[in-house]
Amino acid sequence: MFLSKMQSSAPDLGILQINVTSAANNAPIQGAVIDISATEEPDQVLEEVSTDLSGRTEEIELAAPPLDYSLTTGQPRPYSEYTLRITAPGYEPLTIEGTEILPDSLAIQPVRLRPLNEGPGPNDIVIPDHTLYGNYPPKIAEDEIKPLDESGEIVLSRVVIPETIVVHDGAPSNTSARNYYVPYTDYIKNVASSEIYSTWPRETILANVLAIMSFTLNRVYTEWYRNKGYDFTITSSTAYDHKWIYGRNIFESISEIVDEAFTDYLSRPNVKQPILTQYCDGRQVTCPGWMTQWGSKSLGDQGYSAINILRNYYGNDMYINSAEQIAGIPSSWPGYNLDIGASGDKVRQMQEQLNAIASVYTAIPTLVPDGIFGERTQGSVREFQSVFGLPVTGVVDYRTWYKISQIFVGVTRIGELS
Repeated sequence: MFLSKMQSSAPDLGILQINVTSAANNAPIQGAVIDISATEEPDQVLEEVSTDLSGRTEEIELAAPPLDYSLTTGQPRPYSEYTLRITAPGYEPLTIEGTEILPDSLAIQPVRLRPLNEGPGPNDIVIPDHTLYGNYPPKIAEDEIKPLDESGEIVLSRVVIPETIVVHDGAPSNTSARNYYVPYTDYIKNVASSEIYSTWPRETILANVLAIMSFTLNRVYTEWYRNKGYDFTITSSTAYDHKWIYGRNIFESISEIVDEAFTDYLSRPNVKQPILTQYCDGRQVTCPGWMTQWGSKSLGDQGYSAINILRNYYGNDMYINSAEQIAGIPSSWPGYNLDIGASGDKVRQMQEQLNAIASVYTAIPTLVPDGIFGERTQGSVREFQSVFGLPVTGVVDYRTWYKISQIFVGVTRIGELS
């Protein structure tokens, strides 16, 4: 593979996969062509790839800085940046500048193309610096538990995992900032990929993901911004909330953890609301009493579990809770894996959902929804897992069940839109 000057000086490799869908209806776009160049040398194309039936490219190896840069504070920028130029017949071309590649990590870049006849839309995407590398405003301190007895205050009756988060892309007072409707798990993956490094220990990543989810669910549960007269759930300002970046790539190791833990949040005894778990990086900004991201990384290196990392900062009375309800999901996980020999209504429901998905993602074989988990069902599950970046086991576990549900809801809406 030909390497640019920037690449040849970077000894490690990361992996990039690009997923292209239509902004009109979320359907995958086959045959999209993507030119990849180093952002520092945008006119020198390093790779040209195209998308398959499922709108996905092959996995592409790209040069990245040494792994140690993302594991130690005070180092040069620990990730490489690439520019992607995406074209497809019938769609507006799009350029994404700043896709981040970390060593030993799979980066997943979502791309949404607008049909040519749709009129004006968002401009090309420029992904800013990662929060651990760039300069961002520190969090304005708030009480971790919000008073809920004020007259007229709107509060949810129970903790619910929302289907979408309405993200205001700026400070609350910025009336010109755009609101984006983002699926909950996509929002958490975006924030975590913007605020920690995928190369960190798994338990450190989980601790930070739990803090992000708990903070977000506190905003949801207390209707924090709507009670102030705003029409959004949360902002993208680090001074008020977390850094969410429109159009950025996520990382597989972070995505996997979010998929496994997305119903969880942090609690204290006798407190119903999720805790507003604030944190800072611990290098550019200090925050006594809060978790520091670099500190959590150090504890992960020492073998601390996620909950013990969190308790080290927030106290021993912090514990992990699970939401009572998931919005927008047709049916909850049965509580056990579905595999060869399983049968019943849950199997039939899963088969029907896979058939709906296969009408759009045609690489997935269709099924007879007979409620019996046989070899053909296993094959369809395996192909689904391959298409959507899950471990290809042919077994419908917790993560696969909810991914099928999520994609089913999405393709059902494709049908409604078309």
